[in-house]
Amino acid sequence: MTWNFSLTRTEYVFIAVFLLLYALYFFRTFRVARQLGTSAWATIPKFFLRTGYLTFLLIALLGPSFGEAEKELVAEGKDIYIAVDLSKSMDATDIAPTRLEKVKFELNRLVESLPGNRFGLLVFSTDAYVHAPLTADRAAYATFIKSLTTRLVPESGTNLCSVLQLALRKQLAETSAPNQTRVVVVLTDGEDFGDCENGLPERLRTYGISLFVVGVGTERGSIIPTAQGNLRDEQGDLARTRLNRDYLRRLAQSAGGAYLELNAASGTLDPLAQAIDGLENRLIDQRKLAVTTNKYYYFLLAALALIAIDLVVAVRTFRL
Repeated sequence: MTWNFSLTRTEYVFIAVFLLLYALYFFRTFRVARQLGTSAWATIPKFFLRTGYLTFLLIALLGPSFGEAEKELVAEGKDIYIAVDLSKSMDATDIAPTRLEKVKFELNRLVESLPGNRFGLLVFSTDAYVHAPLTADRAAYATFIKSLTTRLVPESGTNLCSVLQLALRKQLAETSAPNQTRVVVVLTDGEDFGDCENGLPERLRTYGISLFVVGVGTERGSIIPTAQGNLRDEQGDLARTRLNRDYLRRLAQSAGGAYLELNAASGTLDPLAQAIDGLENRLIDQRKLAVTTNKYYYFLLAALALIAIDLVVAVRTFRL
């Protein structure tokens, strides 16, 4: 037999109070019996009866378990790395309140709508970094999403190839099974200033990694506000950022993926959630656990039976 809990100070206090009160009861009862010239031994069976059901109640509180059963737990889902562009252009206001704030809001909704999957978070501008490793803890992941800001990365340019290379390495290195369903989602405005190695998008397709590219922004674009005023280019003119839809669509097609857009305050990532949910789930975790069952009710029923007997059966304390 194993126990789910252990005796605490409270249980010891109840035992001590029970014994103390019964000791006082015995003292007074036998004292009166001597004065009356009789015996009070009929109280002894009641003592053992009440001690019995108190013991059973305490055992029930401790959560007794008999034996162990080994069960295999299997978790199925997808490994999803989400890459978020943190270049200064993501502070543009052509999507209210800003491109990045809209992305953060929609990412929280996306994660909540896809339970049972593991999510990782990458951030990039000129270079790419791991902001959160693969995890099934959605509360922790929401905290990482909340912390996203363009101040997280020092560079102000955008290099999509750097994050694709990082996503490929992480997916191949961290996935627990070679046939795991692997997904990479890139959210960016598409203003790319990097150089890709030949065949990088095609390598994603080769390894069975599903790529979803989400264009964030509008073709009309907007200026980029900063703490020091609107951002200006090297010539002193106001910098204007626009969604590079054609480039992002070609990137997705070359990897055999899909292109979507988030280009209005009322826009959502629901189509992305539906597309990811439509992919086949694969094994992401499998383990064996020893499971025990709390059998407290056996002892509780025995205690109730003894209490019933105590209430029904009366004894004569003094024999006169």
